[in-house]
Amino acid sequence: MKRALVCGAGGFIGGHLAKRLKKEGYWIRGVDIKEHEFSYSHVDEFLLLDLRKPENCIKALRISDGPFDEVYQLAADMGGMGFISFAECEVLYNNALINLHMTHYSATMGIPLYFFSSSVCIYRDMKLGEPELSENDAYPANPHNEYGWEKLYSERVALAYSRRYGMKVRIGRFQNCYGPEGTWRAGREKAPAAICRKVAEAENNSTIEVWGDGTAVRSYIYVDDLIEAVLLLIHSGLEGPINIGSPEYFSVKELVNIVAEIAGKRIGIKWIEGPVGVQSRNFSNIRINSLGWRPKVSFKEGIRKTYEWIEEQVRKNRSERFPQ
Repeated sequence: MKRALVCGAGGFIGGHLAKRLKKEGYWIRGVDIKEHEFSYSHVDEFLLLDLRKPENCIKALRISDGPFDEVYQLAADMGGMGFISFAECEVLYNNALINLHMTHYSATMGIPLYFFSSSVCIYRDMKLGEPELSENDAYPANPHNEYGWEKLYSERVALAYSRRYGMKVRIGRFQNCYGPEGTWRAGREKAPAAICRKVAEAENNSTIEVWGDGTAVRSYIYVDDLIEAVLLLIHSGLEGPINIGSPEYFSVKELVNIVAEIAGKRIGIKWIEGPVGVQSRNFSNIRINSLGWRPKVSFKEGIRKTYEWIEEQVRKNRSERFPQ
């Protein structure tokens, strides 16, 4: 039985990854600074550890009978634009510590295969219609925010340790990921979850507030498709950072309209000032596609599943606040 360590198993993507690895027959240790909000029963062992501290990284990695077969490093202090726009210092400080320590001790403790979750936030702001960027087009570097700068630096740390210690490193640059069992309130949620929550909470023929003017364009990937790409990538021979994303692009206004249609509601939009992020990013998925991977879940199908789950959370939250 293969053994895997999933750092960030208390989070959205890490939780889904641990669940998938368990189905594949792995023995799983999950590690995070917090418990999964919804469930972490899909791991064999869960440790509450602050990975900013080197002794906790050592504890996470230490196991009887040799090293883990695979380490997946997804632990990060992050959220949507509402979070990373004001938490610049926390993002840089906390995530740099986590990635420096986890990479160092994974390499020096003999981990053979290490996955690092990077982000398409390492790319610059783009105008609509610009040609796709390949992985190499990240340089000369000009990320839009500090989250992107830290991810780019941590990519280089992982690759340097790979060269020095011979640890195989695979790096996935994730695009905007969404799906059930993710953060949907309290300021760290990303755009799909935030819009789903606002529409679920809204009455029919009412108006919701949305940051910006609706023209910013994004591409989104459903969490199951992302996990499938991660597992293909880590067991492939592809070296260097790899973009993982969908070729479907939608404006924020289109996102709101799709969610409202799924909810069966007429929803007006009041555009307000707020952190929007880049106007657009357009990047190539040729390298991940070379493994035979393509997204299977369309955006509308994925948003339907996400909305139904968030709508259920909204109902539960209301019943807890206002019991009969």
